[in-house]
Amino acid sequence: MTTSTYPERPGAITFRGTPMTLVGTPVRAGDPAPDFQLTSGALAPFTLKEAIDAGARNALFIAVPSLDTPTCSIETNTFNKRLGEVPAGTAVFVVSADLPFAQNRWAAANGAEALTYLSDYRQRSFGTAYGILIKELLLLARANFVVGKNGTVTYAEIVPEVATEPNYDATLAALKHLK
Repeated sequence: MTTSTYPERPGAITFRGTPMTLVGTPVRAGDPAPDFQLTSGALAPFTLKEAIDAGARNALFIAVPSLDTPTCSIETNTFNKRLGEVPAGTAVFVVSADLPFAQNRWAAANGAEALTYLSDYRQRSFGTAYGILIKELLLLARANFVVGKNGTVTYAEIVPEVATEPNYDATLAALKHLK
């Protein structure tokens, strides 16, 4: 995949202390949520319109580099355990560049099948659209995005150090303000 057609932000985050370049324009609260084409566990295309069910629900996107790493595993398990705090009418999606087969295997092994897993392995369109593709690794940075039913980003967190967990409380609190 070529990343030369997208804006780059050298040193935007670190990976175990090493500066990394993020590709794409960062998304901020108040921005229209960019569309993307991810791959579902059934290997079907999945878009923003499907995520918000054409305006019928809100969406939380939990972006992680790889479920097979310790911090990503902890984060995904933590959100899975805290699903009871997610308001009704909100879908929760874990997005990574892992293959759908690996995502399904990880979910089954960790008892985390209540979350929906989406893969950005084909086009990296989520990573570039939301400004979180790590150029050096072609993985997603650790980030959380809340998108309202109207397709507007209401919360965005890009974690500055990839090996650090996100702010779970702030992410879940952002969901409570949605209607």
